[in-house]
Amino acid sequence: MLAAITDSRPSNFRGILYMLCAAVLFSVMGVIARYVAQRIHPSEVAFFRISMGLVLLLPLILSYGLKHFRTQRFGLHFARAAGHVTEMQFYFAGLVMIQYAQVQALTFTTPLFATVLAVVVLRERIHARRITALVIGFVGALIVIRPGFAPVDTGSVYILISALGWAGIILVTKRLTRTDSSLTITAWMVVLMSPMALIPALFVWTWPTWTEFGWLVLIGILGTLGQLAVTQAFRVADTTSVLPFDFSKLIWAALLGYLVFGEVPAIWTWIGGSAIFACGFYVALRERQLQEKRSA
Repeated sequence: MLAAITDSRPSNFRGILYMLCAAVLFSVMGVIARYVAQRIHPSEVAFFRISMGLVLLLPLILSYGLKHFRTQRFGLHFARAAGHVTEMQFYFAGLVMIQYAQVQALTFTTPLFATVLAVVVLRERIHARRITALVIGFVGALIVIRPGFAPVDTGSVYILISALGWAGIILVTKRLTRTDSSLTITAWMVVLMSPMALIPALFVWTWPTWTEFGWLVLIGILGTLGQLAVTQAFRVADTTSVLPFDFSKLIWAALLGYLVFGEVPAIWTWIGGSAIFACGFYVALRERQLQEKRSA
């Protein structure tokens, strides 16, 4: 991390700032979502989170013309959108069940799940070092959950399912980038996800008060800006320079969880979360190295 901070390249410095901003945006979004979800069902919260992305991004996408909606892989776009809506439903449901810091610690399992899916589904080869990292990472998840020492709560299971779903979305996105532009992928995502998210929300719909509506709109704005910040971070800087700063989400989650909800994270959350993140970072680093070798 110190090497990333002292890197003299301006692009890496900008990438680090984008990643730190994204961590703050996502952390604040999660706190607001958890507060609102005490009365508004998580499915409805997810709908507002997604629909605000449509409101913010669709005008920008349309400004480039309808030609970017042309695709021969609509099925993959549909599957990606459905998977995204599903994992978000699990995320917001789990968000209100367990400590906020524990939520963030478990979300670090996403790159670990992505590697496992790449091996199982795409038949990618994996070597001993990455296998070791995966084992240590999932042991870290067990440290956070502590089955046998504490009851395995539904919230932790939901967050892990969400992380698994997001890992699957990453693999589908990689497939789509072979034929479609990032603008096409984003365009179909924002168009398909809102009606998909509306269906489950209608079954549990509660009309929000004007104050709650304002919070729901803010959730959508913060989430969309956070996604844009992460995208920009990886666009302008090296992965290995910016990814370590994603760990700051755990720090922000612990701080905000304490200030807003009076939660004090257990030491096991810090130990397990650190192990998960370190192994996930190593897996991401190895993935980038392998991609560079393939390109060479």
